[in-house]
Amino acid sequence: MVVLFLMGPYKLWGQYDKQQFFYRGQHLLFEGRYQQAIDNFNKLLQLDPSLHDAYFFRGIGKYNLGDFLGSRTDFDRAIQIHPIFTLAYHYRAITHSRLGDYEKALDDLKEAIALRPGYNGLYFSRGVTYLLSQQFNKAEEDFNRFIRHEPRVSEAYLNRGACYLYLKDTVKALNDYNTAVLLNKFDPEGYIRRSRVYALQENYEKALADLNQALTLEPDNTFAYFNRALIRYNQDELMGALEDLEHVLKEDPGNALTLYNRALIRTQIGDYNKALDDYDRVIDINPNNVLAYFNRAALFIQMDRYGEALRDYDKAIDLYPDFANAYMNRSYVKNKMGLFAAADLDYKTAQKKVSEYKSKIGDSTYSAFADTTQRFDRLLALDADFAKKEFDNELLQYKDVDIRLKPLFKILAGQTGTSLALEQRYYYEGLEKFILSQSIPVNLYSAEPETESDYLSFQREQVQRLLKDKPSANLHFMDGILDFQSKLFNASLASYNKAIEIDSENVFYYMNRAALQSEMIEFIASMESNVQILTLDQSGTTRTRVQDQGRREYDYSAAIDDLEKAALLAPDFAYVYYNLGNLYCLKGDFPTSIGNYTKSIELYPYLAEAYYNRGLIQIYLKEKEKGCMDISTAGELGIQDAYSVIKKFCVTEQP
Repeated sequence: MVVLFLMGPYKLWGQYDKQQFFYRGQHLLFEGRYQQAIDNFNKLLQLDPSLHDAYFFRGIGKYNLGDFLGSRTDFDRAIQIHPIFTLAYHYRAITHSRLGDYEKALDDLKEAIALRPGYNGLYFSRGVTYLLSQQFNKAEEDFNRFIRHEPRVSEAYLNRGACYLYLKDTVKALNDYNTAVLLNKFDPEGYIRRSRVYALQENYEKALADLNQALTLEPDNTFAYFNRALIRYNQDELMGALEDLEHVLKEDPGNALTLYNRALIRTQIGDYNKALDDYDRVIDINPNNVLAYFNRAALFIQMDRYGEALRDYDKAIDLYPDFANAYMNRSYVKNKMGLFAAADLDYKTAQKKVSEYKSKIGDSTYSAFADTTQRFDRLLALDADFAKKEFDNELLQYKDVDIRLKPLFKILAGQTGTSLALEQRYYYEGLEKFILSQSIPVNLYSAEPETESDYLSFQREQVQRLLKDKPSANLHFMDGILDFQSKLFNASLASYNKAIEIDSENVFYYMNRAALQSEMIEFIASMESNVQILTLDQSGTTRTRVQDQGRREYDYSAAIDDLEKAALLAPDFAYVYYNLGNLYCLKGDFPTSIGNYTKSIELYPYLAEAYYNRGLIQIYLKEKEKGCMDISTAGELGIQDAYSVIKKFCVTEQP
């Protein structure tokens, strides 16, 4: 969390409203209510877009929600308005650092130090930036300077201890971690860091004691559970290690590294089917994970499934052609399958790789996979050397997260009005007149409003009584809405059809019928257990996961035709294009989908859901920066889910 520094009382701006918004926003930040603070500063900036402080504090709110691109943009604006704003340079530097742009971070810190050389917090931040950019000696110097002036800040010792650990000085690292624990006995981080030093020294008893203490202080700390699993595994407490990994996966079900480690343990205790499930999941998350293929192949051998083992060894060798152990094991599999000549060739290839390795042992660039003494069936730690150097952190950077588009907009019955982005309410005269002319309270919704079943039943009785007396297109439409909200899809479709037969020029009839048809497709797909889920891993790779029994293609053309008709009837109605964006995305036509979202935003620049969905698709298409900026805007406009997406796909994890 960014620590907020107040700079004393602010000048009056001549308008009471501005001052109230400003102080309310500050208090919301202090209370950790970041989304509400952002909303507050949005309103303040609507009153006066020249307030550099408002951009700065809105940037603080976005930073604390993980929206680093959005916060950087706000700090940019603050500096443009007030070029000698030291804190804006400071926090923009912190943001650059979190985005991995260490050179720009150091430039901003240099500027900030020139403006306020006596401000110690700048040296702390620069030390962190040097640490992250692996300039450990420079980082140590800055932490030394900070500690001389601020000797009781535990975080400084934790960071300097990390420098010493990278510099291979475990004695100094342990001393700093001891000091950090003494200064703050209630921070689990000190115990976790110290436990890693104890583990390196093979002092597992003290390491376990520290991790137990960390979990006493913070029972849901997944990092502590992960590290304790490694310690327990090294002490042959396999069931205890498995239990700790289960805790991690309860909080983070798509963590590939933890799934991989659990697969190894399940294999060792003979739970082959569940181990296979874990390997399948890891490979689904990251199809280029060589160790998962290698160890899954070994599992297939134990299950006498030699054909599948052969395919996995083929894949492992394809990914890493110097993997001597894979050639050796594939030779064994081919012998089992009676492929003796091919087995002999693999054996000779493996021996050749080993000879090459032995001749280049001093060459650290030569692949460790040619070393047959290397074991690849051990649990991986977060700082495992070959995980960093040989795999480019591939096990660490992949998480499996399902993300879904914000739903289609449609007219629905509800006792309360729709919640639109901030105070920038969308006004469309045709929509306003249509809503006011209906016999029951309705409005435009994306997510369905909460309504009691009794309320819907009462409204349906009223509508059906009116239909008997004097049927009309609007009454059939209302009947269709109430059936839709009761999940009576066929009845709803029949009512919408009747409404359109009577009045074929009503844009809202087509919008709702399109939304209904889309909902019916999703319902049918879920009944067939054949739902297509678009998922992203943290590198922005799009994958489609479908149940094993195969995939059916679903036809959205009728729904799209309805919306295209609606667009002809109301070419300036933003929500039609938003809905088209959704349906073209479901159809798999991403460029057309993006074009429609863009059109909807042009017509209504505060349509938060359009930014959110367009951002997701841009991330799918590996246009990560554009996508993350859209997600940031969606968060700024009130979509709270935006910040969980930002944390998953727009933030680079730091060591």
